[in-house]
Amino acid sequence: MQNGNGNFVKSEYDQIQDEQLRDLMTTQQDIWRVFRIMAEFVEGFTMMSRQRKLVSIFGSARVAPGSKYYELARTVAKELVKRGFNVLTGGGPGVMEAANRGAQEQGGESVGVAIELPREEQPNPYIDRGRLQIFRHFFVRKVMFVKYAHGFIVLPGGFGTLDEFFEALTLIQTKKTAQFPIILIGTEYWNGLLQWIKEKVLAEGMISERDMTLFHITDDPAEAAKIIAEFYEKRFVFTNF
Repeated sequence: MQNGNGNFVKSEYDQIQDEQLRDLMTTQQDIWRVFRIMAEFVEGFTMMSRQRKLVSIFGSARVAPGSKYYELARTVAKELVKRGFNVLTGGGPGVMEAANRGAQEQGGESVGVAIELPREEQPNPYIDRGRLQIFRHFFVRKVMFVKYAHGFIVLPGGFGTLDEFFEALTLIQTKKTAQFPIILIGTEYWNGLLQWIKEKVLAEGMISERDMTLFHITDDPAEAAKIIAEFYEKRFVFTNF
């Protein structure tokens, strides 16, 4: 249809048809997205179900080899392997690389579940052959951490590290997963956050005293590994859900 200037203008009927077509295309895209997500879950479950006695180690991707937190992650991975556990990380650089490296150096299994990001580095070279899975969706990857890990060790990190820490606490608090040990390493780094939780979140009744017992904090890698080992002395090691 033309207006007075000779330009074509869509009728109300045409506009409705366009909107319906856009809605249909969006629905079809979402349906195909479901199948891509299902494929990621199947691939992840297939690889992860073959792993045994994993402990997830989290922390910043931005720490350099040789730095304080890098070496701390490397050491705690070795301590875990000494006690019969293996290491799972996000597969990237920094703390993740250090943990995978420590696991390999101590003769344990080194597993990585990496994520596709626009500017992210390649998976670190210390993941065992056949034990790396790369995901497109964060939420699929996060399921792998919680379902197949028998403990979380959380070193200093940013938003992603905080996300994993608080999600694990929430799942245990709400009994959506079996309880497993969660350990913060680095008292100097974490004390400010924990103080705020006590003075604000706990004091104002947003959480209970019991919730503050769902995690530990230490500076000693050997103690962290001991806490996890002792937790399973009278418990079976099993997938969490």
